[in-house]
Amino acid sequence: MSKSKPVMDWQAIKAEVHRRGMTLTELAIRSGLHSSLLRKLNTITHYEGQATLASFIEQKPEHLWPNRYPKKSSGILDTAKYPPLESQKSNAAADTRVAA
Repeated sequence: MSKSKPVMDWQAIKAEVHRRGMTLTELAIRSGLHSSLLRKLNTITHYEGQATLASFIEQKPEHLWPNRYPKKSSGILDTAKYPPLESQKSNAAADTRVAA
């Protein structure tokens, strides 16, 4: 599985916040988060904090931290390939040849 590269590294993210006239601490406080939370996003995963920071610098969190947002595949199974299992509570007789 190939990992996509982030749009910006951590230093660039912090620099962009500062260019916009804000600090990570002040942004966290104004967003109702703990004052040190956004400073720790480089090492911890906090989806609300990541969304706050990404929206402030007009990016998507999936682009800044691609390894924290894996691409999801469809949860729908192909019933032709994976037919439904027979219930253990069904009235069908047990296959004694397979069970033995």
